[in-house]
Amino acid sequence: MTFPTWQAATRFALTGLAFAALSSGAFAQKKYDTGADDKEIKIGNIMPYSGPASAYGVIGKAMQAYWDMVNAQGGVNGRKIKFISVDDGYNPAKTVEQARKLVEEEEVLLLFAPLGTPPNSAIHKYMNQKKVPQLFVATGATKWGDPKNFPWTMGWQPPYTGEGKIYAQHLLETMPNAKIAILFQNDDYGKDYLKGFEDGLGEKGRAQIVSKVSYEVTDPTVDSQLVTLKNSGANVFFNITTPKFAAQAIKKIAEIGWKLDAHYLNSVSASVGSVLKPAGLENSKGLITTQYLKDPTDPAWVNDADFKAWTAWMKQYYPGGDLSNAFNVTAYTHAFTMHQVLKQAGDDLTRANVMKQAASLSIPHVPMTLPGVEVKTSADDFFPVEKEQLSKFDGTTWVRFGKIYGR
Repeated sequence: MTFPTWQAATRFALTGLAFAALSSGAFAQKKYDTGADDKEIKIGNIMPYSGPASAYGVIGKAMQAYWDMVNAQGGVNGRKIKFISVDDGYNPAKTVEQARKLVEEEEVLLLFAPLGTPPNSAIHKYMNQKKVPQLFVATGATKWGDPKNFPWTMGWQPPYTGEGKIYAQHLLETMPNAKIAILFQNDDYGKDYLKGFEDGLGEKGRAQIVSKVSYEVTDPTVDSQLVTLKNSGANVFFNITTPKFAAQAIKKIAEIGWKLDAHYLNSVSASVGSVLKPAGLENSKGLITTQYLKDPTDPAWVNDADFKAWTAWMKQYYPGGDLSNAFNVTAYTHAFTMHQVLKQAGDDLTRANVMKQAASLSIPHVPMTLPGVEVKTSADDFFPVEKEQLSKFDGTTWVRFGKIYGR
């Protein structure tokens, strides 16, 4: 079964980039590091297929589907991709174990899109000491954009601090006298969002925070935290949670009758399929988040070439995947970018050249990113995506509004 639309869109998006790689002399003398040879490139990946963040596991499955497509089309510069994805249960100790296994036993060329701030933090120094790329990590912590101190690690999505500032700016513009309550995960991920939000509020705005409560990723529920936050009298809520707890919080707010004038939900838990449906679509109505990817539930994209191509790819290579789950879009965009890096690397598949190519990206449009969102990096800019837009959930889909934030 073939999908000309998908193939045409992919060729269109990559042709100019491929010519650029050819003209740069990337296909000179063959050079290899561990994990690559004439026939194969081994890529490692770590995902929470089990545990409290298992909703993210679909990202790893969709990434496998992307590489299945690449291999079916002949691979990358004639080499097949061996994608080795393992489970860490969102447990940093397990992440360390799995990273060592992938690097030292499986001998992968690089780690691609390992998920989560605490898991990636646990292997941050190790990957840089080993000089193995930790590329396009699936987390928006600000620390992933530090090429001076960690030249082997790079993020992909917009940094959490920037997203937090966007919510703060919107809040100050629309509800300057709000009473604010915050729930956050007690780790680097939660604290990064919190810092951006509080910095964005400024001294006067921070005084409007009437309750701030954390939870541990090992907690069974956040029900008690929500009751505490409601009792503070707050009318605005910033929900800094991973999918399981985001769904719990949205549902609990409805159950306890907490009437909010605004509910900001961090973008990492804004999937309609994996969060809002379990929480109840009616309960989710009015939520505000940010977007930098095209949401698959948004009817605005029905006739969009990107969306048609993505849907065709899903149906052919990941037929069991949920077309309403935005995490499948996350996988697609990350993998497309990694694909481009490998194409640019050509026959110089050393780890140093992979990082050089990752830090030399200029992609005006990655399929399924919002209009105006580009992927751009340099030797001193390890934040590939820095633009996003506010969106409000109308009970069925996310509806974008306002300006594009970022640079």
